[in-house]
Amino acid sequence: MNWSRGVVLKSDRELAIMRRAGRINALALLAAVEAVRPGATTADLDAAAVEVLRQHKAEPAFLGYPGAYPYPAATTICLNEELVHGIPGPRRLEEGDLVSIDCGATLEGFVGDSAITVGVGKISDEAGRLLEVTLEALMAGIGAMRLGHRTGDVSAAIQRLVETRGFNVVREYTGHGVGRAMHEDPQVPNYGRQGTGMPLRVGMTIALEPMVLAGRPETQVLEDEWTVASLDRRLTAHFEHSVAVTKDGPVVLTALDPVLDAGLGDRYNGYFAGFLQPVKDKGVRSQ
Repeated sequence: MNWSRGVVLKSDRELAIMRRAGRINALALLAAVEAVRPGATTADLDAAAVEVLRQHKAEPAFLGYPGAYPYPAATTICLNEELVHGIPGPRRLEEGDLVSIDCGATLEGFVGDSAITVGVGKISDEAGRLLEVTLEALMAGIGAMRLGHRTGDVSAAIQRLVETRGFNVVREYTGHGVGRAMHEDPQVPNYGRQGTGMPLRVGMTIALEPMVLAGRPETQVLEDEWTVASLDRRLTAHFEHSVAVTKDGPVVLTALDPVLDAGLGDRYNGYFAGFLQPVKDKGVRSQ
């Protein structure tokens, strides 16, 4: 993975650019989510996201990303037991599937990075609980991104929420700093101990991304050399927001604007809204 070492604190001007990149990314994710239906292919979802990025003159941050070979798409799309880095293609969605969509948008040199998992039609009770817990874990992590805390406090908040609900977090893949590079320091695992890690500072921007497994935490890279799946082939889910540390508390950079995106904002943020309000009460804001 191509990692930019060193924590880069962002100025107010740079945070404003990241917010614009995050908004475009949210619009692209919304377009992909609204293409989810039985019979659609994962390539259809990718194409919907690409069209939005193109309309807003943003570059797909994932396309060409270094790995076993350059990543070949604008999004990663995973189904069911697939956790992250799934390559879009001809596979068709079926009723009851879980679909995880991750997208990155680069605007004026800065990256917005976020992900969402949704169901196709009616999903199982276990799948519904998994979505609920993964989203709550994201909100718990965001709520811990405050001055006076450390990265380990964020990791511990995510792990505690997930494991007390009977699920597991992935060990091999982490949240990460984000900004001019897709992956910057610090790494923020989805597990950890309170009071450890790097102190949080104003201007730090981190893509928090709980990756949660219904079964064991072990994973496996599949034959395409990109897709990561649960080793026991049980269900997985993945939610992500890019978040800034500010003196007034954490600010979500990858939500839609309720004024600029009237109607659309309600639809997109609605996927996160089931658990957003309790966190808002703790001071989390969407810029």
